[in-house]
Formats: sequence, C-alpha cells, structure tokens
Amino acid sequence: MTDAVNLHESNSDEHQLRAGALGLFDSVIMGIAGVAPGYSIAASTGFLFLAVGLGGAAAILYCGIGMFGIVFAFSYLGRVEPHAGAAYSWVRRAIHPALGYLSGWSLIVSALIFMVEATIPVGSSLLGLFSSGAASNTAEVTVVGAVFFMLMVVAVAAGVTITVGVQIVMSCIEIALLILFAILAIFHGHHVHTFSWSWFSPSIFHGQTQFAAGALVAAFYYWGWDVTANLNEETRGAKKTPGLGGIIGMIFVFVLFEVFTVATNLVLTSHQITGNLADVAAVLGQAVWPGTGGKFIVLAVVLSTVATVETTLIQVTRTLFVMGRDHTLPKRLGTVHPVRKTPLFATITVAILSLILFIGSQFVGSINSLVADGISAIVLQICIYYCLAGLAVVILYRRQLLRSLPNFVFMGLWPFVGAIFMAYVFVKEIPALWDSTPAAIWFGLGAMALGLVPMTYYWIKHPPYFDMPAKEDRHAVIEEFEQNL
Repeated sequence: MTDAVNLHESNSDEHQLRAGALGLFDSVIMGIAGVAPGYSIAASTGFLFLAVGLGGAAAILYCGIGMFGIVFAFSYLGRVEPHAGAAYSWVRRAIHPALGYLSGWSLIVSALIFMVEATIPVGSSLLGLFSSGAASNTAEVTVVGAVFFMLMVVAVAAGVTITVGVQIVMSCIEIALLILFAILAIFHGHHVHTFSWSWFSPSIFHGQTQFAAGALVAAFYYWGWDVTANLNEETRGAKKTPGLGGIIGMIFVFVLFEVFTVATNLVLTSHQITGNLADVAAVLGQAVWPGTGGKFIVLAVVLSTVATVETTLIQVTRTLFVMGRDHTLPKRLGTVHPVRKTPLFATITVAILSLILFIGSQFVGSINSLVADGISAIVLQICIYYCLAGLAVVILYRRQLLRSLPNFVFMGLWPFVGAIFMAYVFVKEIPALWDSTPAAIWFGLGAMALGLVPMTYYWIKHPPYFDMPAKEDRHAVIEEFEQNL
C-alpha cells in the first residue's frame, strides 16, 4: 500500500486517529444511527407520499436494491485501504484524483446542508413537546436548535468511544420505540387503506418521472450508513469490520423502512400525511396511541436526530481531516487532539460553518420548503459520490470479477447496477427539479461547483494526492486485495 502511505505523515501521532477503538457491534450501531430511521421516517415520509402516493414501499424497495450495490462497493474497497476519507481516497485510486476530490467535497457539502436541515426540526420538536406555540416561534426554535447542535459538537470532540457509547444508548431506545409503534400501527383496529401487494409493484408508478421522484426521496432515507467507512481507521479489523457493519445496518433499516411505510399507508389518510409533511411520525403516533403515549414516537425522532447529527459530524470532520492530512485543504484540518485523538480543529470549523448556515436558514423560508429543497439538494450530491464509488470497485478489481460467482455479483454486477441507478436518479431529476424547485438545484450543484475553487488551488500546489497512482501501486493493491478476500 505504498501510495496511500505516502500521501500523509503516517508515522506522526499528530495525524493519526485512535486506532482499534470500535468493534463490529459499534459499527452496526453507527450504520443504523447514520441512516437515522426515526428522523428519516418523520422528515421524509410525507414527501415520499407526495411523490408516489401509496407506492412508497416500492420506491424504498427498488432504491434499496440499488443502494445495496453501493454498500457492497464500500465493503470491498475498504478491504485494501482502510481510509477515513472513504470514497475520497478510493475513487482517486481507481478513476482519477479530480473525481476523488469531488467525492470528498460532495460529502462535506451534503453534510453541512443536512446538519442545518436536521437541527431546525429537532428544535421545533423539542419545543412542541411542551407548547405548540413555541414550536412555531422562529427565534426560540433557532436558539434551542443551536444549543442542541453545540451539545452534539462537544460529544463528537470528546472522542469516538464516548460518541459511540452515547449512540448505543440512544439508538437502542429509538429502535425499541419504533418497533413498538410499527406493531401498534400494523395491528391497529382501524385501517383507512387495505393492504395490497401492489404497493411493492413497479406498476404502481405512473411512468419513469414518478419512479425517479420516489427514488430521489428514498435515497435520502438510506443515506448515512457509510459513516462506518469513515470510521475504519478507528475500527478493529479495519479491512472487513466497517464493511460488514454497514451491510448489517442497511439490512435492518431496510426492513424497518418497509414496515413503517406500509404502516403509514394503512393508518393515515392522504390529508393527514400531506398536511403534516415535516413530521408524519407525530401524527402516526397519535393515530395509534392517542394522548401522552403517542408522544413517545417524538422522543424516538429526537433521539434519532441527535444520533444522525453526531454521525454526520463524524463523517464531515473525518473527511476534512484526511483532506487536511493530504494537504488538499488547509493543513491544520489534518491534526488531532493529542489526548482525545479527534480532529478537533476540523470539528470546530464545521461547528462554526454550520451555525452560520443554521442562523441564515431562518430567513430563507418555511420549514417545509427548507426540508424539501434540502432533501433534493443532498440526494443530488450523494448520487455523485455513491455512483463514483460503485464504478470505482468495478474498475479497480475488473480482473478479479470473473474468478468466482460472488466476485462477479458483489464486486461487479451489483455495484455497477447501484452506480447506474444513482446516475439515473441524478440525470432524471435535474430537469424535474428545475421545473418545480430550482432552489434545490442551486443548493445541490452550486455547492458542488464551489469545490472546484479549492481543488484548483491545491492542484496547482501539487500535493501527492493529485498524482495518478502508478501501475506498480495498482498491482500492489490487487495483490493485497486477493489476500483479504
């Protein structure tokens, strides 16, 4: 692994995260927390229903098939190069440094947008537990959301073992509550719709445009599982454990999303869903457990939001850290706290940027419009780096694909299908979003275009990252990969 080692000061403690701090169970929990099932259900179910009606289960199913291809791609790419930058490093090696850089940049900007989008609803939800009037007060929501966000920053800065410990407690409570409400909804005495297997059929979509619109929202549901890859330098068995954790976590949330989507179709009317786009979960909770009991699902959403903000902070700070370590962003970002072994300067940088964006977002528009535009912008960005990662594994290991059936399916065919699916969603949704919500285009692609500025600047300075990997290094990668199959 000559190339990866030469990119940064690998022997300096100042540039090393805490190795071996996490195990498989930790990786699974982080993968689930990164997806944030409670938050995704609350924030996205209404928009999924607007896009495809009762076809939400089908959208999640077919998007899930494509997304699992990217999960397998990350798993195999990590087997030769455990790297906290994940796609930022892997796409560089397999395809080109410029595309690798943009993969890292897409994660950074999508994470910054998401932290604003997640923090606003949690401030409203927390206040809504005590007063509906306070929940609609912009100033109070801003203050509570900002305080909540800074608490998450402190938790992440304290160290990965503390962060994961908090995640285990929160995620277990969240999952237990979600399973409880899923059971209550499925066995509820009054269903407004009768269950139909057609909800899973591709025929439920009215053409490719509606299918792509549903896939766009469904992709947002799944986003975040790849935090396990960004933690691989801090995980025991770094070449296999993070990938396995991501796979197990994705299987769990896939089942949970399908169950909740069906439960929503069964219990809630179209008016109840479309009239509460920002938090369908709260309406579902009251429908199946009226009164105080129904508010427990709000607790699950809050815990889920806390969890996903933490994992998103981990993803973006680790990405900034490795880019600083590789000298493709300011060098100071690539240092760690001498005791905590966390990228403290990168964490402080993200906190400042997020608070600026968070306060500024209060003057943009309603929460519903901000969430809708944010979801679309984020998915456009994640489609870019997921697609590139799916192609990277096929290109890098192309000579190994025909050596066995598992190689062909899990390293070749399935990741390639996932990459094509992500590219399809991206291309199909650009004109649709331009006609309906052009702000999402500006947020999504405009933020990506900003990445060309630092990339050009650092390319001129020419750190080793921007050198194409030599043929000898590629051969060494293949040999190491075969040893780790």
